[in-house]
Amino acid sequence: QVTLVESGGGLVQAGDSLRLSCVASGGTFSLSDVGWFRQAPGKEREFVGVINWSGTNTMYADSVKGRFTVSRDNAKKMVYLEMSSLKPEDTAVYYCVAGRWGTSADYFGSWGRGIQVTVSS
Repeated sequence: QVTLVESGGGLVQAGDSLRLSCVASGGTFSLSDVGWFRQAPGKEREFVGVINWSGTNTMYADSVKGRFTVSRDNAKKMVYLEMSSLKPEDTAVYYCVAGRWGTSADYFGSWGRGIQVTVSS
């Protein structure tokens, strides 16, 4: 199983950009599809985006499409989430995940502890 640790969260204003990073250790990171989920207070956990093991294919939730970009660097065992044009509704705890391709949380067996992103209006 892959161990994941997120960084880069914080408080930003609406319209700003922010990049989250996630470093992996153990397991077979380079063979895993990886991505991001988020959970806002009082809401269910939500799929954000995923990138396949080779970095050649991505998929995003409609709510972030065109604003967020998932990327990876297998040599560094890193996953990134570039967020732009942030909105207050993007406020949530963001989780880095590793597993197999899909949008369901059940597809991802490895989860980071999560990191807070707060977007003020």
